[in-house]
Amino acid sequence: QVQLVESGGGLVQAGGSLRLSCAASGRTFSSYAMGWFRQAPGKERESVAAISWSAGSTDYTDSVKGRFTISRDNAKNTVYLQMNSLNPEDTAVYYCAARPSWGSSRAFIRDYEYNYWGQGTQVTVSS
Repeated sequence: QVQLVESGGGLVQAGGSLRLSCAASGRTFSSYAMGWFRQAPGKERESVAAISWSAGSTDYTDSVKGRFTISRDNAKNTVYLQMNSLNPEDTAVYYCAARPSWGSSRAFIRDYEYNYWGQGTQVTVSS
């Protein structure tokens, strides 16, 4: 088991930036692949970004490529999502997720590939 707690959400103006953090505990964080997902009202959860356990591989959904960056600090058991050039379409609750890598070095971008989820942090972007 791993426990995940997101933080860093808030209200920003369009064009602004936020950095989300996800602190993990409970198991060996470095062996887990991590991902960020989001869900807006009335919409299904969608993928945002993913990173492999070794941080050697990342993946992003097309709508955030070039604007968002996922990273991790295994020494701090934390994964980050740097969000730049935010627009109102980015407004959502953002969730981090984790799964054991089981020897895989790839990033997992689909939500069904994850086992553990945080409670989410609200990101609101005003126009």
